[in-house]
Amino acid sequence: MIDLLILMIERVGILLIVVFLLSRLRSFRQIINNEHGLKEKLLLIAVFGMFGIISNYTGIEIHSGVITSVGWQTEVDYDNAIANTRVLGVALGGMLGGPLVGLGCGLIAGVHRMTLGGYTAYACGFSTILAGLVTGMIGMHLRKKEKATPWRAVAIGLIMECFQMVIILAAARPFEAALELVKLISIPMIMINGFGMLLIMLIIQSILQEEERTRALQTHKALYIADQTLPFFRQGLNVRSCREVAEIILKGTNADAISITNEDQVLAHVGAGADHHIPLQSISTQLTKHVMEQGRILMASSRDEIQCDQRNCPLQAAIVLPLKVHGRTAGTLKLYFTDPSRMNRVEQELAEGLGKLFSTQLELADAELQSKLLKDAEIKALQAQVHPHFLFNAINTISVLCRTDPEKARELLLRLSVFFRSNLQGARQMLIPLHKELEHVEAYLSLEQARFPDKFTVKLDIDPSLEQVLIPPFTLQPLVENAIRHAFPKRAYKHGQVSIRAYRENDRMVLITEDNGKGIPVDLLGILGKQTVSSAEGTGTALHNIHMRIGEIYGGEADFRIESERDEGTKVIIMVPVHHNMEGEPYFEGVYSR
Repeated sequence: MIDLLILMIERVGILLIVVFLLSRLRSFRQIINNEHGLKEKLLLIAVFGMFGIISNYTGIEIHSGVITSVGWQTEVDYDNAIANTRVLGVALGGMLGGPLVGLGCGLIAGVHRMTLGGYTAYACGFSTILAGLVTGMIGMHLRKKEKATPWRAVAIGLIMECFQMVIILAAARPFEAALELVKLISIPMIMINGFGMLLIMLIIQSILQEEERTRALQTHKALYIADQTLPFFRQGLNVRSCREVAEIILKGTNADAISITNEDQVLAHVGAGADHHIPLQSISTQLTKHVMEQGRILMASSRDEIQCDQRNCPLQAAIVLPLKVHGRTAGTLKLYFTDPSRMNRVEQELAEGLGKLFSTQLELADAELQSKLLKDAEIKALQAQVHPHFLFNAINTISVLCRTDPEKARELLLRLSVFFRSNLQGARQMLIPLHKELEHVEAYLSLEQARFPDKFTVKLDIDPSLEQVLIPPFTLQPLVENAIRHAFPKRAYKHGQVSIRAYRENDRMVLITEDNGKGIPVDLLGILGKQTVSSAEGTGTALHNIHMRIGEIYGGEADFRIESERDEGTKVIIMVPVHHNMEGEPYFEGVYSR
């Protein structure tokens, strides 16, 4: 028995060598790792059926309890039997591929065993076919519940080997010879097949784990590259952004050159071949043109397939991916290699993942641009609502002064022109300097004080260092207008005072417009600025518009608050960042002059 055990270990060693060599083949690893279609199942049947045939040929012949070891077992005498590891390959096939694979492997190995002969030929052949079918059903059940572990596979292999011994006893004749055979071979075969099952399952498990680690690394690398390129793809496909993106991808992959195109031109090319693949030139490779036309990934493994019009181009292989925006191919991403062997499966899968991520980024950038344009249009519409209140009153006042004080009338006409020029400039700009908004306020106050010379006074307290800070137009003027129109009742019980202050607090500018008027009712104070209201004195549209514009432009960097007490006055506090960049905003410092 010990001699048989040692010989069986040698036979298992042969299978382990075969499995190890197969595990180095990419095609075998893909079959093991992927979900199995019919093609993959047939390949599994062929592979593990071959294991069964090898086990039959390397079997150890036994005659009347005497062990005979030959190199290659091609025929077994009728009075003899063989001990082998046939069930090992069949059980593995069933565990990995399910009932169809198990049955297929069992038929190949079992029928082949029957052809070799011996008094156990049909018993062994039948038990092999049955073992393949049973292990396939058990394997399918375990995979569905995600419980297919190496130790469970070992247990199944041991049970199948025991089952084979039972069938030999039941079917092989003469019974006495079968009984002596089982006594001799049962323990070595059960032990060795279980041990071999464990080792091979561990090899297969390492294949699966290695594939998972590779995919995890690819995913991590793809997400890292996507994160680095996101700020640039948000700018769309242009020469500057694409060059930055290409350099990031070149550093993050094994490619020798990276190229990005739009529909017509090369926007960026970094790495090998940069001497003739020049930005803003027309697309020169036929491969890229085919990708643009077909909208699918294409690969080339030779210079002829790339079809570059430069004879000495060093680029020998390429992966070209379409960059799609809302289903339309807007450009291509190309990974070039100077050595075709470097364009392995890992690089291909990484490139495919990047292509999908970049297409998504471009779609998001396009959606973001559309959202920004819509938001800008909404802000412009809000700004246009702020100033239609007092035009006719101003004209009437000026017309009266034309008779009584022509010089004053002339001054007010100039102020009126400043007022409406500020309106026009504000309607075109998202942000203006604080001093321009103050000019707007002063023009308005001049016109109002001409109508009501004794109704109110205004005090300005502005930090000179903040006069160039950008704020939304129509921010202060509507607040001053609200104070004058609503804060002071018609029967003036005290002289109205309005103050405007601007000072710095850390990195923010604080703007406070305050009056000493009648205050705001408590039931309105909580909703003013957040929504329009319905009241006899007004709708709160100006406050709502200012609040909305500040929120749209600055987000969480700004603050808008209203504080008020009855008969004590109202204070509107606005806090905005001192430094704020509006992407795409046409304002530049120095455009406005005093």
